[in-house]
Amino acid sequence: MQTIDLEIKNGKVLNVFKKQFEQKNLYINNGKIIEQNENQYQAKQTIDAEGQYLVPGFIDSHVHIESSLVTPSELGKVIVPMGVTSVVTDPHEIANVSGIEGIKYMINDAKQSPLDVFVMLPSSVPATSFEHNGATLNADALHPLYNEPSVIGLAEVMDYPAVHNRNQDMMNKINDAINHGYQVDGHGAGLSAKQLGEYKEVGISTDHESTTLNQMYDRLDVGMNMFLREGTVERDLQNTIQAVNKDNIDQFSFCTDDKFITTIINEGSINFNIQLAIEYGIKPEDAYIMASLNAAKAHKINNLGALAPGYKADIVMISDPKKVDVKKVIKDGQLMNDNHFKSTPLKFTKNTVHQNIKLDDLALPLKSNQECHVIGIQPNHIETDHLKKTVPVENGIFKADLDNDILKMVDVERHHNLGTFGIGLVHGFNIKHGAVATTVAHDSHNIVAVGTSDENIYRAIQAITKVGGGIAVVNDNQEVTVMPLPVAGLMSDKSWQLASEDLDAINKAFKQISGEINFNPFITLSFLTLPVIPTIKLTDQGLYDFNQQKFIDIQSK
Repeated sequence: MQTIDLEIKNGKVLNVFKKQFEQKNLYINNGKIIEQNENQYQAKQTIDAEGQYLVPGFIDSHVHIESSLVTPSELGKVIVPMGVTSVVTDPHEIANVSGIEGIKYMINDAKQSPLDVFVMLPSSVPATSFEHNGATLNADALHPLYNEPSVIGLAEVMDYPAVHNRNQDMMNKINDAINHGYQVDGHGAGLSAKQLGEYKEVGISTDHESTTLNQMYDRLDVGMNMFLREGTVERDLQNTIQAVNKDNIDQFSFCTDDKFITTIINEGSINFNIQLAIEYGIKPEDAYIMASLNAAKAHKINNLGALAPGYKADIVMISDPKKVDVKKVIKDGQLMNDNHFKSTPLKFTKNTVHQNIKLDDLALPLKSNQECHVIGIQPNHIETDHLKKTVPVENGIFKADLDNDILKMVDVERHHNLGTFGIGLVHGFNIKHGAVATTVAHDSHNIVAVGTSDENIYRAIQAITKVGGGIAVVNDNQEVTVMPLPVAGLMSDKSWQLASEDLDAINKAFKQISGEINFNPFITLSFLTLPVIPTIKLTDQGLYDFNQQKFIDIQSK
């Protein structure tokens, strides 16, 4: 009789191929599920599932771990107990700050966690050619990283013009991934059906940027695999889940993309996506398959996503499939407990915040009684409205319009101390007195700030510069609340518990300087600098109009 590591008996096991639960035992050895020959095995450990449901470990199809504000090893401590046993990450946030060094930091820190962290190499560093970021990674620079066991493809291609024009370096990146047998993620925000077809033609096979049903149908028409997204502000699942039906469900899985650690703690990760999908009418069996097998297939990971012989023994035990109430998690054949999460974040010693902006630089000269282009926040979405407003001007200088909630916004280059900065106007933050600044500013991750006065904006910028990156809230009483993010200005070097306390503190500080809003202000601010998303955004070079693909003056001509 063969001795094996683990037997799980009396469970209702999800057969992802038949799409139904079956009463059966699971046998596990060396971290994998083996053939069901119950009379031939003697298990070192037996778990009685007592009639509970067993489903494959959940997979996040696309996530920027940096957006959680904690390191990969700390994130694993939070989401593995939620049933998320694998994530597919794009480390382009830290890569845009620290290049190859940043990517290697993420890979090495992730090795401390039982969480499988699969890496898609960043395709867009920099995200655009007209901003200043911290590094440039061409195809030759990325190529050696395919030797890393955790690397499985090329991350979201967001530079459509480079694809359209068949830019040689971009094509080298895409073809390099394909020649390694890997897949290429897309980023089709704002793209037409014809443009999506160009993506598919060069080998880009996935997308996670649909915010409407029509956008989802365009992607289905060209045969893409879709990742239904539910992040901290990217609340897209409820607007797109209706596109899923029995004929196309194999093309859908789930992702979080960008989600703060506090949001994950409060509502969950992929387990939350599953819960929402079930609430919107997806059968539980199908929702769990979307969260496992479909995600694995989309990324060409052949040993994940099923509770069948040869697959990794990543198993989630739940008592009620409709409630996604996780009771136990088995990762690589081991029952997870506190002993599997004893790590501390790896050290990151490089200071990445270098700027010399002066208070006088923040003044915004304007002509009176002339319309201005204003960035309009769309709550819980990363696209913006392109507004045109007449704003207060005193002695030729913009003055914050608190009655109509139009404030000054600043983007300051912080990587090479170049002295470049852009100034714009934004509507929607409802700040009454004070300012917010952060070094989390997608995707170039310069400093972005918004506030009611130049003095407040300047103090917030100086506060995060002093700590080597972070998020700061200041008020008119000279009080400053800071969440330090010393890991590339993007992540805390603290435990997830302490990092979440820091985040709660700045949330509390923001509520003291603002009126009521129904969205997260910090992650929303961080996306107002992303010019590859419609419609107008602010960069360190000025105000950018996505639809026209060019910079525009703040005031209309």
